[in-house]
Amino acid sequence: MRILWLNPNLLLPLDKGGKLRTWHLLRQIASRHEVTYLSFADPRSSRDEHDGMREVCRTLETVPRLDEGKQGLAFYAGVLARLPARLPYAIGKYRSREYARRLRHLLDLQPFDLVVCDFLVPAVNMPPRLPCASVVFTHNVEAEIWRRHAEAETRPLRRRLLESQWARMGRFEGRTLSRFNLVLAVSDADRCTIGRLYPDVKAPVRVVPTGVDTAYFLPSDHEAVEPARLVFTGSMDWLPNEDAMLYFTREILPRIREAAPAVTVSIVGREPTARVKALAADAGIEVTGSVPDVRPWIRRAAVYVVPLRIGGGTRLKIFEAMAMGKAVVSTSVGAEGLPVSPDHDVLIADDPQAFASAVVALLNDTRRRERLERAARALMLARYDWSVVAAELDDALSLTAAGRATELARVAPDNKRLALDANSQT
Repeated sequence: MRILWLNPNLLLPLDKGGKLRTWHLLRQIASRHEVTYLSFADPRSSRDEHDGMREVCRTLETVPRLDEGKQGLAFYAGVLARLPARLPYAIGKYRSREYARRLRHLLDLQPFDLVVCDFLVPAVNMPPRLPCASVVFTHNVEAEIWRRHAEAETRPLRRRLLESQWARMGRFEGRTLSRFNLVLAVSDADRCTIGRLYPDVKAPVRVVPTGVDTAYFLPSDHEAVEPARLVFTGSMDWLPNEDAMLYFTREILPRIREAAPAVTVSIVGREPTARVKALAADAGIEVTGSVPDVRPWIRRAAVYVVPLRIGGGTRLKIFEAMAMGKAVVSTSVGAEGLPVSPDHDVLIADDPQAFASAVVALLNDTRRRERLERAARALMLARYDWSVVAAELDDALSLTAAGRATELARVAPDNKRLALDANSQT
């Protein structure tokens, strides 16, 4: 097939969960099909980043763009500046005449079998009609993220701003999903949320789950585990991750230290906000910023923590930790959409005391921790290697390009992820 793949950004460097997911899936899709990739690109991006994209596409087209600040005052200034517009801030800032022009030129230049809109953002620059079948890959249900942002905010003015963005995103997301022949979700939880929030979307909604590179994220037999060390990994300029670490250090960590005073925490990830950097003033908290490889930090830790209160989609960070044979303690939101079994693959705890108690229990009970570690690694090997997931995606894209998207409503043997609610079928 000839596939036109639309994305808001280059995939390199691989420093965010969404980039990693697309990279691994697209690398395998590109081995079977001819992919033209259109995205924005930071004018300061390196030649190596552009050249590296040839691994996942035959043709690369980019539109120069400098990203706006996503932290603190810069974020709220951007929201306020776009209040008169109807589009939500997170979408409107990507509206681009040049991107739209380049997209129309590519569609006129050659016939494509399929257009894939990777994330919701590129749809803002799509023409009203496409000359071929189309798919949108929703890595999150965006309105749900904004709802959780608003509900977690305690400052009245900021909460009102976030509530306005939540409402705008809901309107935009519903209208946009209705434009496509197929909607891809990353979890059953997201699929059900799409059906609940947007009952007018008639396209089939298929789940293509998150995967993990099980050959890269390996347990270690030679690196010593520090028995009192916890770790969290993720892009620290993403608001849900910032909120998670502020919540953890303020509400949960003091309770852990009541039972385990020697506990230390590593917060590992790119572009930590000022509030996250300030956490390093505590001698027992390490804030690393960007690192070339997260694996050494994960390997050293006794427990991997995911105290997310806001979010959507699925969490690649949990799959990476599980593939490395790590015991995970997560909130329900942190593990939402993941095919895990509480108390078998991970521990789930939602209030600060329960979360702290779960962490302390694993620190004190080596056998229980090792059972979780073995079960986690086994699950990743059996079901979630990227090659398995990419085959599901290829099947979905091929059927949609052939005009047979409704066949995706079938339930494959031993794979209920493919099931669709009756009201989402066409």
